[in-house]
Amino acid sequence: MKENIDLTNIPKHIAIIMDGNGRWAKKKGAMRIFGHRHAIQAVKDAIEGADNLGVKYLTLFSFSTENWSRPQDEVKALMELLVKTIIDEISQMMKNNIRLEAIGDIESLPKSAYDKLMEAKELTSKNTGLTVILALSYSGQWELTQAVRRIAQKVSEGKLSPDQITQQTVAENLDTAGIPDPELMIRTSGEYRISNFLLWQLAYTELYFTSVLWPDFRTEHLYAAVKDYQKRERRFGKTGEQVKP
Repeated sequence: MKENIDLTNIPKHIAIIMDGNGRWAKKKGAMRIFGHRHAIQAVKDAIEGADNLGVKYLTLFSFSTENWSRPQDEVKALMELLVKTIIDEISQMMKNNIRLEAIGDIESLPKSAYDKLMEAKELTSKNTGLTVILALSYSGQWELTQAVRRIAQKVSEGKLSPDQITQQTVAENLDTAGIPDPELMIRTSGEYRISNFLLWQLAYTELYFTSVLWPDFRTEHLYAAVKDYQKRERRFGKTGEQVKP
């Protein structure tokens, strides 16, 4: 499928809501964590596919702030799986020149997960290839609230006046400051919503929904999403005639 993709029109930043692990496990008659374990291959395929296409940023919605309310056994197993996956994949990330970043309330993670995440970020910090961004203990509303607090603090300290606040000011105070907004967002499992993910950043993002459950997601599914993206006309409020070359 890669041969049918226009490599001159690749999204610089792709974001993915990785959904359907629990339903996948239920279909197999297994516990939810079984689905989470089998989702690791999907993550690997998405990273490999994005890297092969020349994508610069890949953001993966890994764990939301709302996910903390799930059964504690599942949360504990997910955190342990996160630590194990980071440990197992760090050498491959170094080999493939991949940089790891994270957004969200990562200080709320268990110490073992937080420490391994920080270690992986430091080890890969000088890599110059694909940047993989894990959204962990993340929600768009949480991120916007944090940004408002940062801006309010600057106003209270006299470093910023209210009439100086612009859209750029907000963007610079988000967790994603310095990272371009996604051009393409993919959600698996057949759900048609963005579930509190990158609320500010998705303002002009092309949305792609697939019924494939996340553990079954493979490189060809990523390529299909990119091909669909390339059929679209990104107008940003202009007319089609204005954006045509």
